[in-house]
Amino acid sequence: MPNSPPASVCVRDLVKHYGSVEALRGINFEVAAGEIFGLLGPNGAGKTTAIECVLGLRRPDSGAVAIDGIDALAFPGRAKERVGAQLQTAALQDKITPRQALDLFASFYRKPAGTGALLERFSLTAKADAAFDSLSHGQRQRLFLALAFVNRPSLVVLDEPTAGLDPNARRELHRMIAGVRDAGHAVLLSTHHMDEARSLCDRIAILDHGRIVATARPAELVSNANVRPKVAVKTRLPLDAARAGALPGVVRAESQKGGWLLSTTDVNLTITGLVKQLEADGNALADLQIQGPTLEDVFIELTGRTWSTEEDA
Repeated sequence: MPNSPPASVCVRDLVKHYGSVEALRGINFEVAAGEIFGLLGPNGAGKTTAIECVLGLRRPDSGAVAIDGIDALAFPGRAKERVGAQLQTAALQDKITPRQALDLFASFYRKPAGTGALLERFSLTAKADAAFDSLSHGQRQRLFLALAFVNRPSLVVLDEPTAGLDPNARRELHRMIAGVRDAGHAVLLSTHHMDEARSLCDRIAILDHGRIVATARPAELVSNANVRPKVAVKTRLPLDAARAGALPGVVRAESQKGGWLLSTTDVNLTITGLVKQLEADGNALADLQIQGPTLEDVFIELTGRTWSTEEDA
């Protein structure tokens, strides 16, 4: 990106094998201060392995990781001082309170952030002295995010931070993560939720079987996709397959939930033809939606495969 700030994390040619499995196949990316950079891919794409290599939890077979210009493989201790992390499998003792947990983690660092300030920043003041096992899932995720800031990091790494959250808790955590970016931190986030990547990330890298197949802003990836728009339509009376497939511009008609999903070369032409057809048949529209390309369409176009649910690597 022109005139962008120096990268907080720089990953070059990262390779990692687990026996015969190539979890990472020479990936490259950078994350700048004040940016949310997403690693987007289905389970099994290599997101967690990439995160663990950046954090120093796994050593890559080859490649380089630099954090604030520090060689993280040669000087892991110095690099870790600049990183905060929220991992997908995080846990705490059942009876520890948020205040106690933050005080404990603060004792590991020379210049930690204040416990009171972190409790307020992550909306935990009211639950500061409640036992961990009494917290809701969303409150626990906010606590883990607060713990990632105890050491005043320049880079924050989040591994599937909203997994298992209800929609309200997810929106609240998204707001907090955006606030982290706006405060000038670099955020490296892994997710398999496409809507999360599109709405939250400034840039994303799409991973597939250990390779980065595309890196760009979400809107750029979608706008550059060579994918036809779709018209989702439901009618008062059933529309048969022959009529749906014969509409102007339609190249594919898929039956969908009591209606049709029409891939078209010309949305206007298809809708105009549909309205004329319904008028001639004495039928009427019940619902109509125009669907542009999605990140899932981008993934399918780039890889030739549908979104997978394999176990993550």
